[in-house]
Amino acid sequence: MNKSRVLIIYTGGTIGMWPSESGYVPQGGFNELLEQRLNKVSISALQPFDIIELDKLIDSSNIVPADWATLAKLIELHYEKYDGFVILHGTDTMAYTASALSFMLIGLSKPVILTGSQIPLAQPRTDATNNLLNAIEFAREPDNKEVCICFDDQLLRGNRAKKIHTSSLRAFSSPNFNVLGQSGIQAELCPTTLENTQQIQESQKSTPQFKTPDCCTHHVAQLHLYPGISDAQLVAVLDNPDIKGVVMLSYGAGNPPDNNHCMMSLLEKANNRGVIIVNLTLCHSGKVIQGSYATGARLNQLGVIPGADMTVEAAYTKLLFLLATEKSTEHIKTLMSSSLCGEVTL
Repeated sequence: MNKSRVLIIYTGGTIGMWPSESGYVPQGGFNELLEQRLNKVSISALQPFDIIELDKLIDSSNIVPADWATLAKLIELHYEKYDGFVILHGTDTMAYTASALSFMLIGLSKPVILTGSQIPLAQPRTDATNNLLNAIEFAREPDNKEVCICFDDQLLRGNRAKKIHTSSLRAFSSPNFNVLGQSGIQAELCPTTLENTQQIQESQKSTPQFKTPDCCTHHVAQLHLYPGISDAQLVAVLDNPDIKGVVMLSYGAGNPPDNNHCMMSLLEKANNRGVIIVNLTLCHSGKVIQGSYATGARLNQLGVIPGADMTVEAAYTKLLFLLATEKSTEHIKTLMSSSLCGEVTL
């Protein structure tokens, strides 16, 4: 039986970096690096695969939405030739990229796995080898048909994942969603993953309908609330004519400081101008239940959308995507507040 063919897309990130006088920097020639660091048995186990590199390698801290469109277009260009895809990416913004791709690659029927490392492949004690081998195994899993992050033996839904640690080898988790797969002696999908994936596929288009819009970063802002937030900061975000959407992070189950009359007035005016405001929680886990407290109920009156248990990365990228692809504000609000607002489905 022939093994599935995998395309590895190297974007940069820690996995392929080398030390310099100013710290780790991206460096080209990942294919050669792989051959230097892995033995022939490991290389043989990875085959068949091809590697392509971005013309300009990126430290993921410099990722912008145009880079997400570039990656989606690369997958679209090579979609028929390969059975699965692995994207080597820096960890800092990997969750943003995974979320964005999950919305751009509508109707995906093949696995797209993002991975990277906390320690470069060229360094001792690297976690890159394990992450790459596992990612390729999951990229060959035909029952996996979505965008995922594979890191430290865990497979996570792309738009449910977050980077949670700067230095631990277990750098990612999905605080409000179960792990999709585990890698032990075998790399295996969890039984619930197979059932959930089938439901997603049934709700999507029967054929891929990839969309790679020009998502302008200045259209969506993030507003993290904190005690004593200044009027100037609120005005800069909520009274800015260039802003079309806001991801707001409030306290607990979605509670704002409703005694802040400037904030409440600006939220109302922004909503009346057609700005789409999505309310998330500052908590690591759990979801927004807008109205469980009187302060949160006020947001319902102002037209603020409760973001349930979406991650910031998912809400931000989904809102960017919808503003670039949908014309109706009311339709965007419906899609952002749907029961599947944090899932692949639009």
